[in-house]
Amino acid sequence: MKNNLADLSESELAAMIDTAQKALRDRQEGKRKEGIAKIREIAGSIGVTVEITESGKPSSRKGGKVAVKYQNPANPANKWTGRGMKPKWLRELVEQGRSLEEFAV
Repeated sequence: MKNNLADLSESELAAMIDTAQKALRDRQEGKRKEGIAKIREIAGSIGVTVEITESGKPSSRKGGKVAVKYQNPANPANKWTGRGMKPKWLRELVEQGRSLEEFAV
């Protein structure tokens, strides 16, 4: 293998990067397994059992979709859930003297 990165072709660089990323993942996985083993060993030494759950993804706090609360009868494509700022179409209609309740779904 060549010592100078500037002398490598694009495919050689890509292969080197892939190899390095795999080596890094393997090393991190090994450290993680060692850490889990140490935790279980320490817990076992004091008579405690430990359950470690492994999820590959960070938890997401995103909620589900919110139901539409207001809709423009003249243009059904104009909808609002009641969250955030009032949309322009609704603000304009309320400013014209119409009631917000008129648009409730």
